[in-house]
This record gives sequence, structure tokens and C-alpha cells, in this order.
Amino acid sequence: MKLGLQLGYWGAQPPANHRELVAAAERSGFDSVYTAEAWGSDAYTPLAWYGSDTERLRLGTSVLQLSARTPTACAMAALTLDHLSGCRHIVGLGVSGPQVVEGWYGQKFPKPLARTREYIDIMRQVWAREAPVTSAGPHYPLPLDGDGATGLGKALKPIVHPLRNDIPIFLGAEGPKNIALAAEIADGWLPLFFTPRLADQYNGWLDEGFARAGARNTRETFEIAAVAQIVLTDDRDAAYAAIKPFLALYMGGMGSEDTNFHAEVYRRMGYSDVVDEVTALFRSDRKEEAAAIIPDAVVADSAIVGDEAHVREQIGVWEAAGVTTMLVSPGSVAEVERLASLIQ
Repeated sequence: MKLGLQLGYWGAQPPANHRELVAAAERSGFDSVYTAEAWGSDAYTPLAWYGSDTERLRLGTSVLQLSARTPTACAMAALTLDHLSGCRHIVGLGVSGPQVVEGWYGQKFPKPLARTREYIDIMRQVWAREAPVTSAGPHYPLPLDGDGATGLGKALKPIVHPLRNDIPIFLGAEGPKNIALAAEIADGWLPLFFTPRLADQYNGWLDEGFARAGARNTRETFEIAAVAQIVLTDDRDAAYAAIKPFLALYMGGMGSEDTNFHAEVYRRMGYSDVVDEVTALFRSDRKEEAAAIIPDAVVADSAIVGDEAHVREQIGVWEAAGVTTMLVSPGSVAEVERLASLIQ
């Protein structure tokens, strides 16, 4: 089992201690550090900023939003960071949801699986640098032609020669089809609300992708880097209470009332009634009540809360379920060091 430091995206202000956390992760033997983006801070700028202080940590995004960049722009950023870091970059991608894609980026959301497939194909063409990059579309046609175009577009190869033509791509995926797609065309899967209890279900979806013609990896070469809320404490009640507002936001407040992919994850986990109640309260601006009604068992299903013995045991359970890296979010240098000691 490996550990990754999940820095996430910023709140109202930049976090004050992320540089110290990254340095501690490097010293303590963490495998990687990850940044994210929503509709505030971007993922690449802080990753490059903090990554410049490191020599060994892999530098990942969990996740970049597809609609924030054209595939060639994303490929340019990736090959640039891969050069600067000495081949330590992992490109973590996700489609986000229609509320963000259409409301923030002004892009169309439909056909997310087809868009993802086309996007990754273009990125790998850029890194291969074997020929000018072209795409028949329909989502990212290159060169652009047709209505509204000048017709002067030219297929190009990147000026910079990439260090690698196989920069790893991980997909943030929550639904069965997207998880199967990750196994088929990507190098890893980034689950957000992972529960070892459903390992057989996940494996079935992954195996579908591995079995497809031309699949890029096998189970032995595929990575699963799962977000893992680990809280070392003797006061589980307090820890559960602190986690519940986060779950209420993702379960009841993300996306729209009818289209919330995070909520669907919890429905597949068997908590449809909880999701309905949380959503109704959260969208009635009763956020504290929404968090309060979430049972402790729902939190415990995808988080590890307890003393060192319990946490060590559960890390083993997650590893047996197929997870290769646990993405954790310690709040202090001491927590970074304590977590690292549990897997050594």
C-alpha cells in the first residue's frame, strides 16, 4: 500500500500549510501528492508550485476537469510539468457534471464517455509526437473546419519533445460504464467514495474494461488511487460528526437535485433513503440537519476512523479490495508522519 497526499482545491483563501505538508510527505515516504479543482483554484498551478520543492514524490491531479482545457492544452500542460519534474506527473481527469461544465465553462456536457475517449486519444497523439495531431471529432475536431471556422487551421506536432509518450492517465469515475472505461483506456482509477464492501462489484466493472480489445492495462499493471478519509482518534463520535457536513454537501448539494453523480454512488451503496432525506434538507437550506441525519454507519462505510490498531487493520482491508494508493488529507505535519508510520 502507498500513500498519496490529497491537497484538494482551495476554499475561500489559499491554505497556509500545504508547503509544509508536502515537505513532510516527501520526508515520510509518501508516494505522491495530488491537487484538485472545482470552480476556484486550478489544479496545475499549485501542483507545480509545491512540486518544485520535491525530488521524489509523483505529482498527480485528482482531478482535472475535461471541460476546463482543450485536449491539446491539457497535453501541453502535462508534458511541461513532466519535463520540469523529471517524469513524475500523473494526469488525473474527470468529466465533472453538467452544472459546472455548462454553468462555469460554457461547454456542452452530453456524451461524457465518448468525450473522454476522444480527449485521451488526442493527448496521447501529442505525447507520441509521431505525426501532426488530428481528430475526426465529433467533440474535438482537429483541425477545426466547417461552420464558423476560417478553414486555415493546420495540423501540428508539439514543438517540445515530450520526455514520455506514456504519461500515466487516471480517470475519476463513479458509474459502472465510466469505471469500465478507465480500465480499458487509462492507467488508473481515482474513486472518491470507495468502500471495500463493494469490491466484487467494482472488480466486475473493471474486468469488463480489461477484457475489451486493445485494453491498455491488466489488473496487475493498473492502479487504484482511492480517496480515503483516515482519522486517527479515540473519539469516533466527534470524528463522524466532523465528516458528515462534507458528505451532506456531496450527497445532497452537488450538481442538481435530479443529476448528482455523487448521490448515485451512495444509492449504489444501498443508501437511497438517506440520500433522499439529505437532499431534501440540504436544498431547503437546512444543511446542519442534513448532516445530522446521516447515520454513523454511512460514514464508516467509506472512511477509516479509530485508533492505530483499527486503522492498520482497515488499511489491510482496503489493500485486499484492490486499492494500491490511499489518498489522505492530514491537516498537520504530525498527522502526515503518524499516517506514514502505519504502513511502514
